[in-house]
Amino acid sequence: MKGGNKMRTYLYCEAGFVEKAQWLPNCWVNVVCPNKDDFNFLTQTLNVPESFLNDIADTDERPRTETEGDWLLTILRIPIQDKSGESFPFTTVPIGIITNNDIVVSVCYHKSDLLPDFIEHTRKKGIVVRNKLDLILRLIYSSAVWFLKYLKQINLDISAAEKALERSIRNEDLLRLMKLQKTLVYFNTSIRGNEIMIGKLQSIFQDTDYLDNELVEDVIIELRQAFSTVNIYSDILTGTMDAFASIISNNVNAIMKRMTSLSITLMIPTLIASFYGMNVNIHLEEMPHAFALIILCSAVLSALAFFIFRKVRWF
Repeated sequence: MKGGNKMRTYLYCEAGFVEKAQWLPNCWVNVVCPNKDDFNFLTQTLNVPESFLNDIADTDERPRTETEGDWLLTILRIPIQDKSGESFPFTTVPIGIITNNDIVVSVCYHKSDLLPDFIEHTRKKGIVVRNKLDLILRLIYSSAVWFLKYLKQINLDISAAEKALERSIRNEDLLRLMKLQKTLVYFNTSIRGNEIMIGKLQSIFQDTDYLDNELVEDVIIELRQAFSTVNIYSDILTGTMDAFASIISNNVNAIMKRMTSLSITLMIPTLIASFYGMNVNIHLEEMPHAFALIILCSAVLSALAFFIFRKVRWF
């Protein structure tokens, strides 16, 4: 595998994470979209529980922790962008951090911009990750940052869809807003789940030297900001959808009024013509201008009906 396309990397923290050629104790093994070779390495070389890898593979897995012997599985949810545009523009996927005394492994079955950005950020800032809990907390912090970043893009998409709907209400634009609304629901539940995970991790590591209370506080603040932002955008989008639903309903009512008014106006000459088309004595056979009189009467009554509907603003 070539450098930029590696799905399994060995990262050792010096002044930021530096990539190594092979695994070392206390080295972070980052695995993205694992293949059979990666699976064998994790289960046979590192003895990672196979059940953990199967749990992480479940796209709907919620943030949680699980232990098996000396192993601890921490599942978080991180945001990703679907650049194909086939389903939702943004969604969330699980990432698992599997740890024991000297092994740290992260596994994600989906490509994301978060992990490369996180690794590059630690190098630029020279961040020293002291232990496995620090790594998990910093990944949660990074997830909150990316949630906020994608929320800004979602807000721009909402504004663009609103402008398109102001010009012409199309089903495509309404479906676009519905997808964004579902995305915000996914973001909401994932952020909330990650925040709950911090409390569980504090309980697990409360009697150890791993816990950095200042880092925990920073992570909680960032998550709450993301949670607050997603709720604000969700409320705005819900209000927008309700407003456009009302507009559509009003437009339908206006069209129905016009169609009803037009039908009544056209029904008057049809009704008169029906009466005078009957095969009975109508007492106008001898009049030389009977046909013109009937037409004139129909036109006057139709014009009167049009005037009345215009007056009540049905036209």
